[in-house]
Amino acid sequence: MDKKNHLGPGFDVEGKELRYRDAFNNTLREELEYDKNVFIIGEDISGGFDKETKEPLDAWGGPFAATKGLVQDFGVNRIMDAPISEAGFVGAAIGAALTGLRPVVDLMYFDFTTVAFDQLLSNAAKSRYMFGGQTKVPLTLFARSGGGTGHAAQHSSAFYSILAHIPGLKVVVPSDAYSVKGLLSAAIRDDDPVFVVNDKKVINMTSFVPDETYQIELGKGRYLKRGEDITLVGMSYSSVVCLEASEKLEKLGISAEVVDLLSVSPLDHEIIIESVKKTNRIVIVDEDNPIASIASEVAAIVSDKAFDYLDAPVKRVTAPHTPVPYSKGLEDVYVPDSNDVVSTVKSILGN
Repeated sequence: MDKKNHLGPGFDVEGKELRYRDAFNNTLREELEYDKNVFIIGEDISGGFDKETKEPLDAWGGPFAATKGLVQDFGVNRIMDAPISEAGFVGAAIGAALTGLRPVVDLMYFDFTTVAFDQLLSNAAKSRYMFGGQTKVPLTLFARSGGGTGHAAQHSSAFYSILAHIPGLKVVVPSDAYSVKGLLSAAIRDDDPVFVVNDKKVINMTSFVPDETYQIELGKGRYLKRGEDITLVGMSYSSVVCLEASEKLEKLGISAEVVDLLSVSPLDHEIIIESVKKTNRIVIVDEDNPIASIASEVAAIVSDKAFDYLDAPVKRVTAPHTPVPYSKGLEDVYVPDSNDVVSTVKSILGN
């Protein structure tokens, strides 16, 4: 249903409630219409041709129908099926970007990123630097990440920290339909390679999305909730977890501030430090494995730049340092939830 919604001071816009997956699909369509140099490549995103009519057939559009319905309107030259060779079609997309096109690459599951890691590390991220800024690499990649959906160890990783470690590659982590529209549009229009990480657990969640086209600045976080007693920092689905935890803490008389990073490279130091200076305590919630994670990086930033403002140790709530289990019971324990966050906060505050 169309309606107006207040997104904050100065915002009163027309829009509607959309699922994350629908906002993603709509944004791809908007960008394809906006710039003829945009094209999408990946596995099972176009369904070939009807034998009789020769018209393009629709495919399932990937694991959450990100590209479903696009091939009929934009044709197979812009919605391109690729063979099962991530290194091959990511390399082709990098070449296309270097020659002036704006490719968008569907890598299906985040784990498959590793198959194309050489292309990302050695070519996409380094070309602009190696050519002294004389070339651009306007490349967008996306994939589905995270556990909790029964996809087992090889389809459930959340190692966005590995990508964030690569200079020259931007990494964004939307947490709802509103943020994925703004971040995806900004990524496609950016002149550097950007990886959009889509957690599978947020794909069917709904939130208000303005009808108008907009971009969210890459590298800037946002406040989801203001508070006084403690800062909760999340990214992607863990921001949803932080918000749920803040509501439970409120019933206990604890005022939690929730920071949604939105981007892990660049990482918004200012919003983290600003919040900690006010609350004097911080818990970072991250589904990645704990060693060398974004949670560890945020903890280091706070220790370096806001140590004197801390009234308690920096705490992290992460997945354990193991692969994602297939067993439903074990997987439920593996993924950090709001109860884990509440317990950690209570231990800090001595409740």
